[in-house]
Amino acid sequence: MSISQRNCIENILRRPPDAQSFIKGSGGYPNIKGVVFFYQLDGGVLVMAEVRGLPHGAGKCPADVFAFHIHEGSDCSGSAGDPFSGAGGHYNPGGCAHPAHAGDLPPLFGNSGYAFAAVFTDRFSVSDVAGRTVIIHAAPDDFTSQPSGNSGEKIACGKITVLSGKK
Repeated sequence: MSISQRNCIENILRRPPDAQSFIKGSGGYPNIKGVVFFYQLDGGVLVMAEVRGLPHGAGKCPADVFAFHIHEGSDCSGSAGDPFSGAGGHYNPGGCAHPAHAGDLPPLFGNSGYAFAAVFTDRFSVSDVAGRTVIIHAAPDDFTSQPSGNSGEKIACGKITVLSGKK
């Protein structure tokens, strides 16, 4: 990494994010907690997620890979059968096929229940996703199956909230 790249990253992280989402697990996954920060930058959004309490597979080679998406709904309400039905489907204002939905993000890779991820995307702006939801699924996204990548049940959710003083 060059000095200018490092300086750019350091400058971004010195300022508060433009929006955030506090992640909470469903009744079946009550230990999941985390935060996702959204930084509006020139040309796109930096999305940074830190999550704890993810399920950790047994055996020598657990996959521990979880689909991570922005959904179109505005809340994390639901029922026993679908604990986050209020999150709706993937955020997809362009009507694109999966995995080209605006809300399709790279997966979270669990490390003994912990995951950290950062991605830069030009598929949406912070104002586009404000008030929508972030979902973590139980399985990895296969990036092929329609409409949502066969990513399994929704195990955690958080609403995206613009921080005070931000547009």
